[in-house]
Amino acid sequence: MGCNASVQTMNSLDDHNNVKPTVMHSSQLSIPYRKSKIIEKRNRCTDSNEIIQNFLLVWLDAQIDESTNDFYNSIKHLRQTVNTIEIFDDENECINYITQIENEKAFFIISGALCQSVVPRVHQLNQLYSVYVFCRQPSKYEEWAKNWPKVKSIVTEITSICDSVRQLARQCDEDSVRISAIKSLNQIEPSFIYTQLFKEVILEINFDQKKEIQALVQYVRKKYDGDDNQLKIIDEFATEYHDDADGNNRPIWWYTRECFTYSMLNKALGVLQVDTLLKMGIFMRDLHRNIIKLHDKQMNEAFDDSQQTLTVYRGKTMSKEDFENKIKQDGLMSFNNFLSTSDNRAVALDFILKGLKSADPKKVGVLFEMTIDQKTSSTAFARVDGISFFPTENEILFTTHTVFRIQQIKEIEVDKMKINQVKLTLTNENDSQQFNALKQHLRDEITGTGWQQMAYLLWKLGENEKAEQMYTLLLLDESSNDKDKSYLYNQLGLIKDGQGEYSKAIEFYERALEIRQKTISENSSDLAPAWNNIGMAYSRMGEYLKAVEFYEKSLNIYEKTLPENHPDLASPYNNIASLSYKMGEYQKALDFYEKSMNIYEKTLPENHPDLATIYNNIGDIIQPDVYSLHYNKDLWDPEDAKEFIPERHPMAFMPFGQGSRNCIGMRFGLMKIKLCWAQFLSPYKISIGDKTKNNFIIREILVIQPDAVYIKHEKS
Repeated sequence: MGCNASVQTMNSLDDHNNVKPTVMHSSQLSIPYRKSKIIEKRNRCTDSNEIIQNFLLVWLDAQIDESTNDFYNSIKHLRQTVNTIEIFDDENECINYITQIENEKAFFIISGALCQSVVPRVHQLNQLYSVYVFCRQPSKYEEWAKNWPKVKSIVTEITSICDSVRQLARQCDEDSVRISAIKSLNQIEPSFIYTQLFKEVILEINFDQKKEIQALVQYVRKKYDGDDNQLKIIDEFATEYHDDADGNNRPIWWYTRECFTYSMLNKALGVLQVDTLLKMGIFMRDLHRNIIKLHDKQMNEAFDDSQQTLTVYRGKTMSKEDFENKIKQDGLMSFNNFLSTSDNRAVALDFILKGLKSADPKKVGVLFEMTIDQKTSSTAFARVDGISFFPTENEILFTTHTVFRIQQIKEIEVDKMKINQVKLTLTNENDSQQFNALKQHLRDEITGTGWQQMAYLLWKLGENEKAEQMYTLLLLDESSNDKDKSYLYNQLGLIKDGQGEYSKAIEFYERALEIRQKTISENSSDLAPAWNNIGMAYSRMGEYLKAVEFYEKSLNIYEKTLPENHPDLASPYNNIASLSYKMGEYQKALDFYEKSMNIYEKTLPENHPDLATIYNNIGDIIQPDVYSLHYNKDLWDPEDAKEFIPERHPMAFMPFGQGSRNCIGMRFGLMKIKLCWAQFLSPYKISIGDKTKNNFIIREILVIQPDAVYIKHEKS
């Protein structure tokens, strides 16, 4: 696998039982049928969730003949490495497709006839990883190719391209490893911690081992339909795989094998592919447990003090922007996958140098040097040489989402190439009380069980579509009971609420409420969130009276069933305060905001974003509303507060108010001013004043520099 691996995962919920014991592979089919399967496979795939690797292959040739054996054999060879292959004969359609790729890198095969016109149009795209010119006369394009670094070769044989793609695919996988980071412990992003909680949620899910493995096998067979090589490996996995209960280290062996287990898991963790994570959750859990078990065994083995500190290395290329934004001294960072490292610095450096030569010229090389105290570290990692699929590699594998502190950033030079050396140390439980306090609070905040918690995390990370997809899949699961369904409908309502689809949100909230009311009393605290959420949706629709009705229902239940200052009371207090503010009931708003604030200050970490929001809301109320003060009779007595008196209305000319209507009001105001000036100037003759230095001719429309012309007006 090498020192540059990485990953993350999930599980399955739909039909697990319809698994056929044997599958006819494409190698058993006739040539015409096999050709049709390949062509059928390549319906334009633009959805990142359907692309199971970090890369795909695009082939552009205006004269390509898909009916020949040469074409079929070429695709067959390429699919041993790349699962998604898109064929084009129109250059504009091809360019549009490449431009729309979001999360993957593209290997691009192009005919000699088109390369000089197309490559300049796509070369700068980040999603373009490498280019191969496929032609009969390579010498014709060799000089031209020197100007385009992403052009890796000009060849006459498809096998040469296959070999190059196979080598670069591994590099591309490693470059695609995502990093989460926070710049300072004083600025902890909740999203960083939510990604840390992914691992905890998956590891707490109870899996039916046999059922889940069958579902995973069925899923990957469908994804690799037509790829003989991968289908054979999948059959082997279905027959031989089991977890590490007997200490055989099969999860590590399968993860380090260059096959679907690594590539699909790596991609799914990087871009949070819901369907793949659902299916691969069982494998992720097994792999984590395997690493823990091996770690405990190795730590219990005797070693002297000279072995207490372990230094390992990881090479990576990153965009300059990504490096500058994420890698900050004294910050925290995490690789969002299972992290493969080496104790051989030269191996990591070699990987970087190859990456800088083969990847985007805008990339920078980064050497991560990680120092670990083996006696005190609580993070699970294990030496896997002799256990992995490549037993001779000096590989140390860390469990997913391991957090490191950035100690030092230094630029070094290797083989005349500049590389950023980043020294890291493992964090521990005592490393930051502030970090751990916020992490514990966000952990306690997670609702639901099992995969419901995973969907909740996706929602909190702003991945609304993926969270909705997972909640919908959970609703379809036959094992979901009424309580589960009520919860799921409520969560779907929250998602729609956040997307501004308030009517749809209310529909989901009401379905959740209807289910819950069948089994619990009217005053049960379990009903309060549904009433509160319906009120919230009506409030955002501007139907404040309806919103008040539902907010008060929620609050009445909470006040009857919860002790004073219970954390759950903060939300209805806050919502009623917000609504009161919108309705102009400022004292009531202030009272309820203060109730909510008192609870938050007792129950939330001091850097929690909800506290910042409520402080800001209270500030808005305390800040004088100068427009409203003009109508306060107590301030203008004995004058009529509604009478227009210019001396006390310096900002009064706002016929259409503020916000989006302000620009309309401003334009009406300017037009009124112009009409006044037109009326005032109409009796006068306009001419150029004596003080004007240059000669000007007055036109009907005149654009002039300020102060350049002095206008003189006199009675005509």
